[in-house]
Amino acid sequence: MVLGLFRSRQRAPAAPIVRDHRVADRTLPLRIVENARAKRLTLRIDAGGKGLRITIPPGVAPREVDKFLERHSGWLEARLAKLPGDATLRPGARLPLRGVPHLIVHRPGRGTVSIGDAGGEPALIVHGDERHLPRRLADFLKREAKRDIAVLVEKHTASVGRPAKSIRFKDTTSRWGSCTSDGALSFSWRIMMAPKPVIDYLVAHEVAHLKEMNHGPKFWALCRDLCSRTDEARAWLKKNGGALQAIGFGAD
Repeated sequence: MVLGLFRSRQRAPAAPIVRDHRVADRTLPLRIVENARAKRLTLRIDAGGKGLRITIPPGVAPREVDKFLERHSGWLEARLAKLPGDATLRPGARLPLRGVPHLIVHRPGRGTVSIGDAGGEPALIVHGDERHLPRRLADFLKREAKRDIAVLVEKHTASVGRPAKSIRFKDTTSRWGSCTSDGALSFSWRIMMAPKPVIDYLVAHEVAHLKEMNHGPKFWALCRDLCSRTDEARAWLKKNGGALQAIGFGAD
């Protein structure tokens, strides 16, 4: 009874506050979230630089949040400057496929996407109404992901001797892949924009979790056994992943 009374008196976390925050030439949504377990203020840039999130301990005053943002303004500007300012998909822009930039070419006709050539450079030929071009490119990447990743999952699961229960594809912003305790694998189809070794690493990473559900030394040893370029691919994804997340495809 005493424990129950104690719990009932605990203050409920304050509702998240969402406001705009100006950083250099960008105005981004800022989400301020109170967390009872937080010991200090932490700042995070959402994938693709689409927003900011501050996690605060209970009872932190708004002026303290403002001071925290001011102290970290230089860090924010430097990080956001590395992200593309305009990631709009349109004819004439370039979209990477397996790490190779492809010129986006629009043509009338039935709504399909094909790989071709335009003036001697690789191109993605998008047919149909131009308004649907981003969505058609997203659908194209999903199809390519399903094909390539299914082959890689089969190869790596054979190596570890553990089957995958299922393979799913999503447009997640917080992670590139996941593995559940019962063996369900999930991947962001955006990974098809990364170079082939990075795609292979991501699949090896999640398949390794079928055997090692952690990020301990045994896990990383297994990951490197499956993909010899693990360290190189991890570094590439850390450096360039945000730019891939910033590309706007519209609704998933």
